[in-house]
Amino acid sequence: MIKQLFNLHGKTALVTGGGQGIGRAIALALAENGADVVITYLGNDALASQTAADAAALGAKTWLWRFDIMTDNLRESWREFAAANNINVDILVTNASLQIRRDWEAIDADEFTRQINTNIRSTLQLIQETTPRMKQTGWGRILNIGSVQQVRPHRQMLVYAATKSALVNMVKNLAAQLAPSGITVNNLAPGTIGTARNETALSDPDYKKLVESKIPLGKIGRPEDCAALAALLCSDAGRYITGADIPVDGGMGLCF
Repeated sequence: MIKQLFNLHGKTALVTGGGQGIGRAIALALAENGADVVITYLGNDALASQTAADAAALGAKTWLWRFDIMTDNLRESWREFAAANNINVDILVTNASLQIRRDWEAIDADEFTRQINTNIRSTLQLIQETTPRMKQTGWGRILNIGSVQQVRPHRQMLVYAATKSALVNMVKNLAAQLAPSGITVNNLAPGTIGTARNETALSDPDYKKLVESKIPLGKIGRPEDCAALAALLCSDAGRYITGADIPVDGGMGLCF
């Protein structure tokens, strides 16, 4: 019975930034449970292609969409891509984000706009594009990938942390509005996860030790730690969970 609740056969998931890191792990978890997957990516063709191949090996139909979600024509470009490939999305995972390290006094208008457009505007626009189909079928899953910085903001990532906090508000707002249509909307907030984004910083043994000292479980997380929860929230196993903000951070967000 429990296994059947995770069954996603017949569903199609759109995972932004799905070529690597947390997005890749989520895309593969959804494919493993039967979903077909659309993987958006920007820079690394080889990694994205490998993710698509790995998802296909699990039995999924896959599509690769190389596109910068920060750009102004996101909605139109998605419509063209979806129409050309006959794609109807049942599950939306807004994972892609832009993170710029900078002291707050040095943040310029371009860096601010790029992070706002990538992290907030694109999320809203993709939700606007995919929810009509979900409303028609009476079933849908929207999962935003947040950050521990919602509660423990990083000194050098003021704008990034602010966008992640804003997205929690968006999730809660939309969860209440979309629930009558059978659509759940949730936020998964990772802590420090061993991905390419964190590779350079964590390669410094002293810095890594400092980070781990702030994590009650005492270790860096893995992308699969996020993917396991995503599989629940994107399936019928999570059908009674909406408007939730769930940390996957080893306890890093706790105040103690």
